[in-house]
Amino acid sequence: MPRNPATTTDLFGAPAVGAAGGAAALPAHQPLAERLRPHTLGEVVGQQQVLGEGMPLRLAFESGRPHSCILWGPPGVGKTTIARLMADAFDAQFIFISAVLGGVEDIREAVEKAQMAWDSLLQQRTIVFVDEVHRFNKAVKLYINQRLKRAIVQIFGLPFFQRW
Repeated sequence: MPRNPATTTDLFGAPAVGAAGGAAALPAHQPLAERLRPHTLGEVVGQQQVLGEGMPLRLAFESGRPHSCILWGPPGVGKTTIARLMADAFDAQFIFISAVLGGVEDIREAVEKAQMAWDSLLQQRTIVFVDEVHRFNKAVKLYINQRLKRAIVQIFGLPFFQRW
């Protein structure tokens, strides 16, 4: 999405001074983390082990062929950002599901939306982003695996295990 310097704002919603090619204006009600989130792959700092030259996710971006994967790590390392960037790069709809609050019904609904998007004239891909995927029970994980075999959606899982 092209950025409009005339509508660029600073982090607090005020017009940015001398904005030329800066971030697109975001609604003032968006959290700071959302305002700071990278909008292009080039803006991502770190993660060279998956985004560096010749690495799997970099190759997916460059080839235009997303794939299902599990992104692991502590909060704030860019898992959600990478998934959103992939959805943008592949012109895919992005569906977020929290495994803590969701279940098989949420996955079913996401798969139905993905099927409708694929069956439309545009044949749009879908990336389903499942936060805390390890919290799903075995039945939900089995259902997800069945959907992956049909290759309707790419699913990103985000397990994170805190060591105390």
